[in-house]
Amino acid sequence: METLELVENQPISSTNQEDFLPLNGTDYLELYVGNARQSAHYFQTAFGFQPVAHAGLATGLRDRESYVVQQGKIRLVLTSPLHADSDIGRHIDQHGDGVRVVALWVDDATRAFNETIRRGAKPYMQPTREQDDRGYVVRSGIHTYGDTIHVFVERNDYKGVFLPGYELWQPDYHPSDVGLKYVDHMVGNVGWHEMNVWMKFYHDVMGFQQLVSFDDKDISTEYTALMSKVMSNGNGRVKFPINEPAEGKKKSQIEEYLDFYGGPGVQHIAVATDNIVETVLALRQRGVEFLSVPDTYYDDLSERVGAIDEAMDTLRPLGILVDRDDEGYLLQIFTKPICPRPTLFFEIIQRKGARSFGKGNFKALFEAIEREQALRGTL
Repeated sequence: METLELVENQPISSTNQEDFLPLNGTDYLELYVGNARQSAHYFQTAFGFQPVAHAGLATGLRDRESYVVQQGKIRLVLTSPLHADSDIGRHIDQHGDGVRVVALWVDDATRAFNETIRRGAKPYMQPTREQDDRGYVVRSGIHTYGDTIHVFVERNDYKGVFLPGYELWQPDYHPSDVGLKYVDHMVGNVGWHEMNVWMKFYHDVMGFQQLVSFDDKDISTEYTALMSKVMSNGNGRVKFPINEPAEGKKKSQIEEYLDFYGGPGVQHIAVATDNIVETVLALRQRGVEFLSVPDTYYDDLSERVGAIDEAMDTLRPLGILVDRDDEGYLLQIFTKPICPRPTLFFEIIQRKGARSFGKGNFKALFEAIEREQALRGTL
């Protein structure tokens, strides 16, 4: 691998009209986990991800082992350390299993690095060319909230299975997929009074714009509250809601997350489907557990959201939530945490025109989370 020359710094433009950081979408999410092989098996079995690639001792790595699984455009890299006293191991010790890298697909990873660094980002990985007989990839990276990293991936001239250094992984075990298509958004939890700090980071450093803001009046129950702002890149393909705790009578889900994760990090990954009923039925049959809402949630749902294509007696037993905005409606449901710590979870979402994030479901959702917190003794 060779490190590329950086272009000379230039003055920052005073306008934000030009998209100086064009993003093609999410390239991959890398999770540091205690057992990458077992995690890969879990995501195949429970969520229907397909095996793609592998790297480890057999491919020349001596410090880590990684498995790549994919469904639709969603690509997960599951990585574990091979030795004690490693950076990966220390990350797992502090945070448990969790998202370390949010990789973004770009046409020019060197330019993405230069543009963000000169706007104030802290460098994580200098633009680096990686190649094999299938072509080359250029990657660079910057630090974001907590120990989370953004890696910019330029892969226009690469025809390999994933990245140089990875080999095709073809196990005999191939459960079918469940209809997941792409990453809709990823939510980050940050500490007290840090939401605006990171909103400014995404605006100033990465050129994102604020889509919507929710305060503690929007997202609160009798006991807990939080605040959130949603940041989006220029073409809307990458959206990052950012949550912070708000004052309440008891410990909010954000406080619980920060306590158990050991700081800020990715709270949940929202993945899209074209048929949420079929997807949720398949996930439940495979053992995925979801948060449940009271049956009374559905009593006035038709009055609140109007006519929808799905039958209420289909949504009710599955616990699927519905909300409407000016452009349509959405259906969504949230898994319970997928790790021993009450941290990372998934959202399954189907959009039928709606571009919002389910504001009408906040109260029911957060009361469901509080019930789980009460069972854990952390409310």
